[in-house]
Amino acid sequence: MYAKSGRLLLLNIGNPSRMLCISSDGADIQTLVPDLGVAPDGIAVDPIRKHIFWSHMGSSYEGEDFFVNDGRLEKIDFDGRNRAIIIPEGETFTPKQLQCDPVSELIYWCDREGMRVMRARTDGSEPTVLVRTGSTDEDRIDPRRHCVGVAIDREAGFIYWTQKGKPDGGEGRIFRAGLELPPGADPSDRGDVELLFDHLPEPIDLEWDGERGYLYWTDRGDPPTGNTLNRAHVRAREPMIREIILTGLREGIGLALDHKNKRVFVSDLGGFVHVMSLERPDMGKVIFSGHGPLTGIAYLKD
Repeated sequence: MYAKSGRLLLLNIGNPSRMLCISSDGADIQTLVPDLGVAPDGIAVDPIRKHIFWSHMGSSYEGEDFFVNDGRLEKIDFDGRNRAIIIPEGETFTPKQLQCDPVSELIYWCDREGMRVMRARTDGSEPTVLVRTGSTDEDRIDPRRHCVGVAIDREAGFIYWTQKGKPDGGEGRIFRAGLELPPGADPSDRGDVELLFDHLPEPIDLEWDGERGYLYWTDRGDPPTGNTLNRAHVRAREPMIREIILTGLREGIGLALDHKNKRVFVSDLGGFVHVMSLERPDMGKVIFSGHGPLTGIAYLKD
């Protein structure tokens, strides 16, 4: 489980914020991008074209609230060159977790205060709203409408997302819908939206494991069921049962799967990165800490 293959990309939101690149055992710490700006949150990779994407929640905020439409998405090459903005300010309010579909050349993300699930081409063209949970300023202050985590099941044609609710509020939910907007449907009134889980402490990021049929998510709500890593086996026409496989996170945020080595990595605002076996959830350890708060995490395979 603790093989040193692959590397991890971490969004370190200290002052200044940085993109770190470390070996998968937590050693060999390098700074790939030295200054990310305010509030970087989600990160994803395109292993085919060797691009890294990340989201900025915006620069205008009060506490944890971002009510100004000034978020953006950026990308950079694996070697740290050719940094570029692909979704400029004004096109997304508060972009959170990202997912890249390199085969289709698409990037997916949740827009929290924008109350949307969105996607675009990996060059930033054709931005599209797939799901809309609200549209007014009154809607915007309701955290039950805030979309945060996103995952895609390309083979089965599903998109999953979290709506976290108020902090530690037990209002969190996980939904799924078709990966494509049905013909003639409005993003705010899709007939194919399914509610999978309700009354979660505060679900954040998602990952889909298509090889094993599991949906994984972090939850930064109150213990004992919050500040956890969770998963559920997704089967057609069968109930999905939540399983808590890691506790004791310090405001759990990011997660990344290493399918080849059957591992999952989790990052949190306490600055810790945990690694855990997908086959032996009882086996896990902290591999990185002490460098400041962490949000998004991505795995780069060899």
